Amino acid sequence: MVNRVAVLSDIHAVLPALEAVLDEPEVRAADRVVLTGDICAGPQPAEVLDLLTGLGERVTWVGGNADRELLEYRRGVRDSVADPIAPWAAERLRPDHLDLLARLPRALTLPVRGMGNVLFCHATPRDDEEVVLVDSRLERWAEVFGELDAGVRTVVLGHTHMPYVRLALGRLVVNPGSVGMPYGRTGAHWALLGPGVELRTTHFDIEAAVDRLTRESAYPDIAEWADYFLRARATDAEALRIFGPRDGRGEAPRRADETR
Repeated sequence: MVNRVAVLSDIHAVLPALEAVLDEPEVRAADRVVLTGDICAGPQPAEVLDLLTGLGERVTWVGGNADRELLEYRRGVRDSVADPIAPWAAERLRPDHLDLLARLPRALTLPVRGMGNVLFCHATPRDDEEVVLVDSRLERWAEVFGELDAGVRTVVLGHTHMPYVRLALGRLVVNPGSVGMPYGRTGAHWALLGPGVELRTTHFDIEAAVDRLTRESAYPDIAEWADYFLRARATDAEALRIFGPRDGRGEAPRRADETR
């Protein structure tokens, strides 16, 4: 039984944001840090993976669709990735990084004090790309929970980069938001579990982080990338408009993890 869990999702290889969250007293004191995917598709992939692996067994990993796509690209399973930064990030990963990504589970369950068995995944318990939102209809939740063990009463997921807590068919659903690519408002978003749920935002110096990424990352379009994502220029309304059709409301106009 774990007493306190810090949940970090959708870091997207933004080292300054990750460092700021890891420096939070509650994160340093947590028994476990759980990563719910999309860890290294971004401007500082090797640096982020090295920092996280250096934390040892305190960190529990779950893979996301972007992590899988980087691995597939590097290993020749696919010849392209829709996210423009992903192929560049994939080429920066060492063999040990690729081996790590290959071992990441799609989901895992941990007992958390006061919450029972908590399932952690990236998008949904059954798939790393499905979309569920704070306003998804209950029929959609019934679909994605269809094969979930009845003993799991809390599901923690990421993927859509917007924090929320809601009840769906008797289960508590928690999305901590995104550490490195927030939609709707700036800051690094994460969650603290046990015995309840707290959504947290770590505020850090955005201007300094944009400047640091521009200096330290070799990604060719880093200035534009950092300006757009660290300053959260994608609003929550825009993100919901793009994501909405992917939860069964209709056909998506484009990839759900790109708001531009």
